[in-house]
Amino acid sequence: MPRSRVKNSLPKPDVARTPGLTSVVIVAADSGEDLGACVECILASTVPVEVIVSDNDSRDGSIDALATRWRDEPRLRILRNGSNLGFGAGCNRGAAQARGDVLLFLNPDCRIEPDTIARLRALMLPDIGVVGAAIIATDGMPEPASRRCDPYLRRAAMGMLGRGGVNMAEDAMDVQPVDIVSGAAMLLPRAAFEAVDGFDEGYFLHCEDIDLCRRVRDAGLRVVCANAVRILHAKGTSSRTRPFFVAYHKHRGMWRWFRKFDPAARNPLLRVLVWCGLWAHYVLLTPRYAFSCLSRWRERPRRRRG
Repeated sequence: MPRSRVKNSLPKPDVARTPGLTSVVIVAADSGEDLGACVECILASTVPVEVIVSDNDSRDGSIDALATRWRDEPRLRILRNGSNLGFGAGCNRGAAQARGDVLLFLNPDCRIEPDTIARLRALMLPDIGVVGAAIIATDGMPEPASRRCDPYLRRAAMGMLGRGGVNMAEDAMDVQPVDIVSGAAMLLPRAAFEAVDGFDEGYFLHCEDIDLCRRVRDAGLRVVCANAVRILHAKGTSSRTRPFFVAYHKHRGMWRWFRKFDPAARNPLLRVLVWCGLWAHYVLLTPRYAFSCLSRWRERPRRRRG
Protein backbone atom coordinates (compact mmCIF):
# COMPACT_ATOMS: atom_id res chain seq x y z
CA MET A 1 0.00 0.00 0.00
CA PRO A 2 1.56 3.35 -0.97
CA ARG A 3 2.44 5.56 1.96
CA SER A 4 0.65 8.56 0.52
CA ARG A 5 -2.66 6.76 0.16
CA VAL A 6 -5.39 8.16 2.38
CA LYS A 7 -8.83 6.63 2.24
CA ASN A 8 -11.47 9.22 3.02
CA SER A 9 -14.34 11.17 1.63
CA LEU A 10 -13.36 14.42 3.32
CA PRO A 11 -15.81 17.05 2.11
CA LYS A 12 -14.24 20.21 0.79
CA PRO A 13 -14.74 22.96 3.37
CA ASP A 14 -17.28 25.49 2.24
CA VAL A 15 -17.05 27.82 5.22
CA ALA A 16 -14.71 30.75 5.74
CA ARG A 17 -12.09 30.65 8.46
CA THR A 18 -12.43 32.89 11.47
CA PRO A 19 -9.01 33.92 12.84
CA GLY A 20 -8.64 33.26 16.54
CA LEU A 21 -11.54 30.82 16.67
CA THR A 22 -10.89 27.24 17.80
CA SER A 23 -13.28 24.63 16.42
CA VAL A 24 -13.56 21.72 18.86
CA VAL A 25 -14.70 18.54 17.12
CA ILE A 26 -16.11 15.75 19.28
CA VAL A 27 -17.09 12.41 17.80
CA ALA A 28 -19.92 10.90 19.84
CA ALA A 29 -21.18 7.33 19.86
CA ASP A 30 -23.40 6.54 22.85
CA SER A 31 -21.10 8.68 24.99
CA GLY A 32 -23.57 9.06 27.85
CA GLU A 33 -23.18 11.77 30.45
CA ASP A 34 -19.52 12.25 29.51
CA LEU A 35 -20.56 14.18 26.42
CA GLY A 36 -22.48 16.90 28.23
CA ALA A 37 -19.71 17.34 30.81
CA CYS A 38 -17.12 17.66 28.05
CA VAL A 39 -19.13 20.28 26.15
CA GLU A 40 -19.69 22.24 29.36
CA CYS A 41 -15.92 22.44 29.94
CA ILE A 42 -15.27 23.62 26.40
CA LEU A 43 -17.91 26.34 26.49
CA ALA A 44 -16.25 27.72 29.64
CA SER A 45 -13.02 28.38 27.72
CA THR A 46 -11.34 31.76 27.99
CA VAL A 47 -10.86 32.03 24.22
CA PRO A 48 -13.40 32.00 21.36
CA VAL A 49 -14.59 28.46 20.60
CA GLU A 50 -17.24 26.60 18.71
CA VAL A 51 -18.19 22.99 19.42
CA ILE A 52 -19.11 20.58 16.66
CA VAL A 53 -20.48 17.25 17.86
CA SER A 54 -20.28 14.68 15.08
CA ASP A 55 -22.74 12.02 16.14
CA ASN A 56 -22.20 8.46 14.97
CA ASP A 57 -25.80 7.31 15.46
CA SER A 58 -25.98 7.53 19.26
CA ARG A 59 -29.05 5.81 20.70
CA ASP A 60 -28.57 6.43 24.41
CA GLY A 61 -30.36 9.79 24.50
CA SER A 62 -27.15 11.76 25.02
CA ILE A 63 -27.51 13.76 21.80
CA ASP A 64 -31.11 14.73 22.48
CA ALA A 65 -30.15 15.73 26.02
CA LEU A 66 -27.33 17.86 24.63
CA ALA A 67 -29.61 19.54 22.10
CA THR A 68 -32.18 20.31 24.80
CA ARG A 69 -29.73 21.63 27.35
CA TRP A 70 -27.99 24.00 24.93
CA ARG A 71 -30.84 24.74 22.54
CA ASP A 72 -30.03 28.46 22.68
CA GLU A 73 -26.24 28.11 22.49
CA PRO A 74 -25.04 29.32 19.06
CA ARG A 75 -21.52 27.98 19.65
CA LEU A 76 -22.76 24.37 19.62
CA ARG A 77 -23.68 22.46 16.49
CA ILE A 78 -24.69 18.81 16.21
CA LEU A 79 -24.11 16.81 13.04
CA ARG A 80 -26.19 13.64 12.86
CA ASN A 81 -24.30 11.21 10.63
CA GLY A 82 -27.10 8.62 10.59
CA SER A 83 -24.77 5.66 11.13
CA ASN A 84 -21.52 4.83 12.86
CA LEU A 85 -18.96 6.08 10.36
CA GLY A 86 -15.95 5.47 12.59
CA PHE A 87 -13.78 7.93 14.45
CA GLY A 88 -11.76 9.31 11.55
CA ALA A 89 -14.76 9.79 9.29
CA GLY A 90 -16.66 11.46 12.12
CA CYS A 91 -13.78 13.84 12.68
CA ASN A 92 -13.58 14.65 8.98
CA ARG A 93 -17.28 15.48 8.82
CA GLY A 94 -16.97 17.80 11.76
CA ALA A 95 -13.83 19.48 10.45
CA ALA A 96 -15.53 20.18 7.11
CA GLN A 97 -18.09 22.32 8.95
CA ALA A 98 -15.56 24.11 11.15
CA ARG A 99 -15.20 27.88 10.98
CA GLY A 100 -12.07 28.17 13.11
CA ASP A 101 -8.49 28.53 11.92
CA VAL A 102 -7.46 25.88 14.47
CA LEU A 103 -9.05 22.48 15.10
CA LEU A 104 -9.10 20.60 18.38
CA PHE A 105 -10.17 16.96 18.19
CA LEU A 106 -11.30 15.98 21.67
CA ASN A 107 -12.74 12.76 23.06
CA PRO A 108 -16.09 13.12 24.83
CA ASP A 109 -14.62 11.56 27.97
CA CYS A 110 -11.99 14.31 28.34
CA ARG A 111 -12.18 17.28 30.67
CA ILE A 112 -10.32 20.51 29.98
CA GLU A 113 -9.73 23.63 32.07
CA PRO A 114 -10.92 27.09 30.99
CA ASP A 115 -7.39 28.05 29.88
CA THR A 116 -6.45 24.73 28.21
CA ILE A 117 -7.20 25.78 24.65
CA ALA A 118 -5.53 29.16 25.10
CA ARG A 119 -2.37 27.48 26.39
CA LEU A 120 -2.30 25.00 23.52
CA ARG A 121 -2.89 27.70 20.90
CA ALA A 122 -0.06 29.77 22.38
CA LEU A 123 2.36 27.00 21.43
CA MET A 124 1.46 27.01 17.74
CA LEU A 125 4.43 27.97 15.56
CA PRO A 126 4.60 27.93 11.75
CA ASP A 127 6.53 24.64 11.74
CA ILE A 128 4.21 22.82 14.17
CA GLY A 129 1.47 20.66 12.72
CA VAL A 130 0.08 18.89 15.81
CA VAL A 131 0.05 19.83 19.49
CA GLY A 132 -0.90 17.24 22.08
CA ALA A 133 -1.14 17.40 25.86
CA ALA A 134 -0.26 15.30 28.86
CA ILE A 135 -3.25 12.97 29.19
CA ILE A 136 -4.03 12.02 32.77
CA ALA A 137 -6.17 9.05 33.83
CA THR A 138 -8.80 9.36 36.55
CA ASP A 139 -6.39 7.81 39.06
CA GLY A 140 -3.99 10.71 38.49
CA MET A 141 -1.48 8.65 36.55
CA PRO A 142 -0.16 9.91 33.19
CA GLU A 143 -1.17 7.87 30.17
CA PRO A 144 1.77 6.51 28.14
CA ALA A 145 -0.10 7.31 24.93
CA SER A 146 0.53 11.02 25.53
CA ARG A 147 3.87 10.77 23.76
CA ARG A 148 5.05 7.89 21.61
CA CYS A 149 7.46 6.85 18.89
CA ASP A 150 6.32 5.30 15.63
CA PRO A 151 5.38 1.70 16.49
CA TYR A 152 7.77 -0.03 14.12
CA LEU A 153 8.04 -3.79 14.46
CA ARG A 154 11.72 -3.52 15.36
CA ARG A 155 11.00 -0.96 18.07
CA ALA A 156 8.11 -2.99 19.53
CA ALA A 157 10.31 -6.09 19.63
CA MET A 158 13.05 -4.20 21.46
CA GLY A 159 10.49 -2.98 23.97
CA MET A 160 9.46 -6.55 24.72
CA LEU A 161 13.10 -7.24 25.51
CA GLY A 162 13.28 -4.25 27.84
CA ARG A 163 15.42 -2.19 25.46
CA GLY A 164 13.43 0.89 24.70
CA GLY A 165 10.00 0.61 23.17
CA VAL A 166 7.25 2.75 21.72
CA ASN A 167 6.39 4.99 24.69
CA MET A 168 8.48 8.10 25.30
CA ALA A 169 9.25 9.43 28.78
CA GLU A 170 8.29 12.98 29.63
CA ASP A 171 11.28 15.31 29.55
CA ALA A 172 11.86 18.69 31.18
CA MET A 173 10.78 20.64 28.11
CA ASP A 174 7.45 22.44 28.08
CA VAL A 175 7.15 21.55 24.40
CA GLN A 176 8.57 18.09 23.70
CA PRO A 177 9.09 16.90 20.10
CA VAL A 178 7.51 13.45 19.67
CA ASP A 179 6.41 11.16 16.87
CA ILE A 180 2.82 10.71 18.11
CA VAL A 181 0.47 12.35 20.58
CA SER A 182 -2.74 10.92 21.99
CA GLY A 183 -5.79 11.10 19.76
CA ALA A 184 -7.83 11.92 22.86
CA ALA A 185 -6.78 15.57 22.40
CA MET A 186 -5.07 16.85 19.26
CA LEU A 187 -4.77 20.51 18.23
CA LEU A 188 -3.94 21.27 14.59
CA PRO A 189 -3.91 24.33 12.36
CA ARG A 190 -6.80 23.85 9.98
CA ALA A 191 -4.41 24.44 7.06
CA ALA A 192 -2.20 21.53 8.17
CA PHE A 193 -5.17 19.22 8.58
CA GLU A 194 -6.43 20.01 5.09
CA ALA A 195 -2.93 19.72 3.59
CA VAL A 196 -2.71 16.04 4.61
CA ASP A 197 -6.36 15.33 3.63
CA GLY A 198 -7.55 14.82 7.18
CA PHE A 199 -7.92 11.46 8.89
CA ASP A 200 -7.53 8.25 6.92
CA GLU A 201 -10.97 6.65 7.02
CA GLY A 202 -9.46 3.26 6.27
CA TYR A 203 -9.16 3.03 10.05
CA PHE A 204 -12.43 2.70 11.92
CA LEU A 205 -11.38 3.05 15.55
CA HIS A 206 -7.82 3.31 16.90
CA CYS A 207 -4.51 4.05 15.13
CA GLU A 208 -5.91 6.86 12.98
CA ASP A 209 -4.16 9.33 15.32
CA ILE A 210 -0.86 7.50 14.80
CA ASP A 211 -1.40 7.67 11.05
CA LEU A 212 -2.27 11.37 11.07
CA CYS A 213 0.78 12.32 13.13
CA ARG A 214 3.00 10.39 10.76
CA ARG A 215 1.60 12.09 7.67
CA VAL A 216 1.91 15.52 9.29
CA ARG A 217 5.58 14.82 9.98
CA ASP A 218 6.07 13.51 6.45
CA ALA A 219 4.70 16.87 5.27
CA GLY A 220 7.61 18.59 7.04
CA LEU A 221 5.79 19.75 10.18
CA ARG A 222 6.58 18.96 13.80
CA VAL A 223 4.44 17.02 16.28
CA VAL A 224 4.87 18.15 19.88
CA CYS A 225 3.47 17.38 23.32
CA ALA A 226 2.71 20.26 25.70
CA ASN A 227 3.89 18.57 28.88
CA ALA A 228 2.66 21.34 31.16
CA VAL A 229 -0.90 21.15 29.81
CA ARG A 230 -2.80 18.33 31.46
CA ILE A 231 -6.13 16.91 30.33
CA LEU A 232 -8.17 14.44 32.35
CA HIS A 233 -9.24 11.36 30.39
CA ALA A 234 -11.95 9.13 31.81
CA LYS A 235 -11.43 6.28 29.30
CA GLY A 236 -14.61 6.03 27.32
CA THR A 237 -17.74 4.01 27.28
CA SER A 238 -16.91 2.09 24.10
CA SER A 239 -13.92 0.34 25.66
CA ARG A 240 -15.97 -0.68 28.69
CA THR A 241 -19.21 -1.72 27.02
CA ARG A 242 -17.98 -3.14 23.69
CA PRO A 243 -14.51 -4.61 24.33
CA PHE A 244 -14.66 -7.10 21.41
CA PHE A 245 -15.66 -4.37 18.96
CA VAL A 246 -12.97 -1.97 20.13
CA ALA A 247 -10.23 -4.61 20.27
CA TYR A 248 -11.08 -5.88 16.79
CA HIS A 249 -10.75 -2.45 15.24
CA LYS A 250 -7.61 -1.71 17.21
CA HIS A 251 -5.87 -4.78 15.84
CA ARG A 252 -7.21 -4.04 12.36
CA GLY A 253 -5.82 -0.50 12.63
CA MET A 254 -2.41 -1.75 13.74
CA TRP A 255 -2.28 -3.98 10.67
CA ARG A 256 -3.15 -1.09 8.36
CA TRP A 257 -0.48 1.18 9.87
CA PHE A 258 2.12 -1.58 9.60
CA ARG A 259 1.37 -2.06 5.90
CA LYS A 260 1.48 1.66 5.19
CA PHE A 261 4.56 2.78 7.08
CA ASP A 262 6.73 0.03 8.52
CA PRO A 263 9.74 -0.93 6.35
CA ALA A 264 9.41 -4.47 7.71
CA ALA A 265 6.17 -4.83 5.73
CA ARG A 266 8.23 -5.07 2.54
CA ASN A 267 9.34 -8.53 3.66
CA PRO A 268 6.61 -11.06 2.70
CA LEU A 269 7.56 -13.44 5.51
CA LEU A 270 7.42 -10.71 8.13
CA ARG A 271 4.04 -9.60 6.79
CA VAL A 272 2.65 -13.09 7.34
CA LEU A 273 4.21 -13.35 10.80
CA VAL A 274 2.88 -9.95 11.89
CA TRP A 275 -0.62 -10.71 10.60
CA CYS A 276 -0.67 -14.03 12.45
CA GLY A 277 0.78 -12.45 15.58
CA LEU A 278 -1.77 -9.64 15.67
CA TRP A 279 -4.80 -11.89 15.36
CA ALA A 280 -3.37 -14.52 17.69
CA HIS A 281 -3.01 -11.74 20.25
CA TYR A 282 -6.65 -10.78 19.72
CA VAL A 283 -7.79 -14.37 20.20
CA LEU A 284 -5.70 -14.76 23.35
CA LEU A 285 -7.37 -11.70 24.85
CA THR A 286 -10.86 -13.01 24.10
CA PRO A 287 -11.36 -14.58 27.57
CA ARG A 288 -10.62 -11.21 29.19
CA TYR A 289 -13.16 -9.46 26.97
CA ALA A 290 -15.73 -12.17 27.69
CA PHE A 291 -15.18 -11.83 31.43
CA SER A 292 -15.59 -8.06 31.16
CA CYS A 293 -18.89 -8.42 29.30
CA LEU A 294 -20.14 -11.03 31.78
CA SER A 295 -19.26 -8.84 34.74
CA ARG A 296 -21.15 -5.90 33.29
CA TRP A 297 -24.15 -8.12 32.52
CA ARG A 298 -24.22 -9.36 36.13
CA GLU A 299 -24.07 -5.79 37.45
CA ARG A 300 -27.23 -4.72 35.65
CA PRO A 301 -29.73 -6.37 38.03
CA ARG A 302 -27.91 -4.83 41.02
CA ARG A 303 -28.13 -1.38 39.49
CA ARG A 304 -31.83 -1.80 38.85
CA ARG A 305 -32.43 -2.90 42.44
CA GLY A 306 -30.36 0.06 43.67
